[in-house]
Amino acid sequence: MQYHVDGELVPAEEATVNVRDRGFAYGDAAFETLRVYNGEIFEWEAHFDRLARTCRLLDFDEAMPPADDLRQRVRDTVAANDFADAYAKLSITRGVQPGTLTPEPRVAPTITVIVSELPRGGTDGEAVWNEPATVQTVETRKIPSAALPANAKTHNYLNGILARLELQHSDREADEALVRDVEGYVTEGATSNVFFVDNGTLKTPTSSQDLLPGVTRGVVLDLAHEEGFPIEDGTYAPSDFRAADEVFLTNSTWEVRPVTRVDGVTLGVGPMTKLLGKLFDERVEREHYD
Repeated sequence: MQYHVDGELVPAEEATVNVRDRGFAYGDAAFETLRVYNGEIFEWEAHFDRLARTCRLLDFDEAMPPADDLRQRVRDTVAANDFADAYAKLSITRGVQPGTLTPEPRVAPTITVIVSELPRGGTDGEAVWNEPATVQTVETRKIPSAALPANAKTHNYLNGILARLELQHSDREADEALVRDVEGYVTEGATSNVFFVDNGTLKTPTSSQDLLPGVTRGVVLDLAHEEGFPIEDGTYAPSDFRAADEVFLTNSTWEVRPVTRVDGVTLGVGPMTKLLGKLFDERVEREHYD
């Protein structure tokens, strides 16, 4: 295995960063989880825009390399490992600075790319996930954007980690945590966006809440619009998901993953979920395999 560290491909066991790097010391870094299909990054422009937005929020976007440079680093890492379909994580930290909380104006970023092979089944194969997901509402609340902007994808993922730890200590096994804001409305999963279907309407928490609007979420909403599905974004309680006709999750790794249990309530995999999953597969194949 080879990873990409600061412009060079190195063996995975040598892919290290300085212990004084601010991404390690403080979580002072941005990252994107990418899906690579047939050697190309899916929805690269959307991922780069979000990466740039996070770096801008952290005030070191001027130190970012151009989009084409970063894209090529991911391509090179995938190719060096002889992968066609893969998972990639692109990270940009503020770099190594003296050990004080206040950042220095001068930034020499640390840029890394790690990859893992992740085959996909497509319309005629097996799903990337082994089975539909089960979800459980947790007590861990989403950090309000007034404290930590939810639309920034930083290395600080403690909120999601605490939600997943809560699942581990629960007496009900679940694949994903259903996370609420401080007012009690569902925002997202620990690492996913959430959707449900209610009487033929596709519903999802509004992006004005404390959530990260995922790239896959955006693709699914586009597909639903193209099909003419009624769509609603709003604020919803866990009971709305438990009473739904269908529920599914989206992220770059799972793509469209049906949910068959919410807080112990069993659900079926419905027609809208199946169709959106099929349309997603067809879009990927049309853009990357035809």
